[in-house]
Amino acid sequence: MDKTIYNYLTPAELHHIQEFSKNKETPFLLINLEKIAQKYNELQQSLPYAKIYYAMKANPQEEVINLLKEHGTHFDIASKYEMDQLFQQAIPPQHMSFGNTIKKSQDIAYAYQQGIRLFTTDSQMDLEHLAQHAPGSNIIFRIISEGSGSFADWPLSKKFGAHPDLITTLIPKAKDLGLHPYGLSFHVGSQQRNISEWDHFLTICKSLFDQTSQQGIPLEAIDIGGGFPAQYIHTTPSIKEYAQGVHSYLKKHFPKLPEIIIEPGRSITADSGVIVSEVILVSQKSPYSPDRWVYLDIGKFGGLIETLDESIKYPIFIERYINQPPPKTGEVFLAGPTCDSYDIMYEKFKYQLPLDLQSRDRAFILTTGAYTQTYSSICFNGFPPLKVYILPKEILANQ
Repeated sequence: MDKTIYNYLTPAELHHIQEFSKNKETPFLLINLEKIAQKYNELQQSLPYAKIYYAMKANPQEEVINLLKEHGTHFDIASKYEMDQLFQQAIPPQHMSFGNTIKKSQDIAYAYQQGIRLFTTDSQMDLEHLAQHAPGSNIIFRIISEGSGSFADWPLSKKFGAHPDLITTLIPKAKDLGLHPYGLSFHVGSQQRNISEWDHFLTICKSLFDQTSQQGIPLEAIDIGGGFPAQYIHTTPSIKEYAQGVHSYLKKHFPKLPEIIIEPGRSITADSGVIVSEVILVSQKSPYSPDRWVYLDIGKFGGLIETLDESIKYPIFIERYINQPPPKTGEVFLAGPTCDSYDIMYEKFKYQLPLDLQSRDRAFILTTGAYTQTYSSICFNGFPPLKVYILPKEILANQ
């Protein structure tokens, strides 16, 4: 990797991270709320007409939710447990969308009783559950992304969504059942690096809008999902460039824009996080093998599940060599601490790490503010969930 840590952090940010991290037991995740505010404002300013529903599964820390609440965001929830957390933090139900298409009928009833009126669906059975337990609610129909998203580092295909042909039957069915067909949704895949994917789905949306309008069922909204990027190893366009591309596709298909909803998660919180980890061992499997294994005190089960299939490639830096390059580096296999042979983060993609790497050397794993702590296991091998700290305001005030 040719980038230095200063491609991701300012010298002041790095200094604050190092000072805060001293004498703290690893591994832990450190969150900078100022970066979250910056990313939120950047996205809001780039797509000012879009209503933001933050995908809270990315990072549901109480401090993160409160910050976004102060900025006036809405929230996309996937379960009654996320819903209850938002209620505990005084988020009104009008600011929530139950976006998971896979939900128990009793959870639909609970959400409706609490005042939620916006749901997403992709199947007839779920639609019938919604009609029974959330009558009159606004319904968004999710389009399947199977066969798409090849440029997404974390694709979201097959499991969610329905083919447009099925959606054309679900929409009038929803109306007949006493629901309000409200709009369409899609997801181009998380960390999508091909902006034109939005054009593909908006073409489908335009066709469905026209068909349903002819049936006397005008749709009002399009939820264009997430997919906006964070800064991992591979360079991506800026949020502003993404927004310009998405806006041009929207205007091409919809000269008069319907209500636009976006569901960012990764793009708002990922860059705010640094995992501070520690080298446990450096080993070789044979005296005749050049392969070098580096074991960290965090792995797939500790919060880095998105290294599955080596999908997300995090920027990793060894603290001892941040301000000076190591004399020599070499390729490594990078693995976690658990007694599970599946706990290997990177085998094919080779990180270059110092040849004199030592036990207890600290590693900074960047862009880890999204989909890490929430993915960490509760007690596999007895390891506790990943600890989270919020970088104190008084430290940031000294920048």
